[in-house]
Amino acid sequence: MKTDFVLASGSPRRSELLTMIGIKDFTIVPDTTAEETPAGLSPEQTVCKIALQKALNVSRSCSSADIIIAADTLVYLDGSPLGKPKSEAEAAFMLRSLSGRRHTVYTGVALRRRDESITGAERTEVFFRELSEKEIIKYIGTGEPMDKAGAYGAQGRGAVFIERIEGDFFNVMGLPLCRLSMMLKSFDVFI
Repeated sequence: MKTDFVLASGSPRRSELLTMIGIKDFTIVPDTTAEETPAGLSPEQTVCKIALQKALNVSRSCSSADIIIAADTLVYLDGSPLGKPKSEAEAAFMLRSLSGRRHTVYTGVALRRRDESITGAERTEVFFRELSEKEIIKYIGTGEPMDKAGAYGAQGRGAVFIERIEGDFFNVMGLPLCRLSMMLKSFDVFI
């Protein structure tokens, strides 16, 4: 029996990553409901809860046999989340805050098929070099920071800010592939 996959995300990076690991035939159905960040949870619990809500929302318009893949990524600095910047000024503030410092990227992954859901979270430490004001302004001018948690893309021009990473690089891109492959085994899918 053929497995149909649904990616509950409009992220081109997540689509590329699925294709990279051999999941080439999938439907993209982004969750368009407003995201709510629940209070009082750990970062791992927060990203898992948001990812699960995305999977549940998208599952309403899918076949019960589909495997829905949803993810949510948050950047944490000093215990506080940095979401996607709402303005260039906010992006500049985030990049200045990350400059020369270590931060943590968390991605929650949720899979859903029929009435069964599973979640998992990945954590990666990212170390930024010192950034000059000129670099920050030039980078913001590219537009790249505006749709990314923490205002940078590790797979794009923001890569030059990263001195090193401890953990899953693909987690920083928004989809921890090793964790995803292990979770898919729960649904008897081996990639």
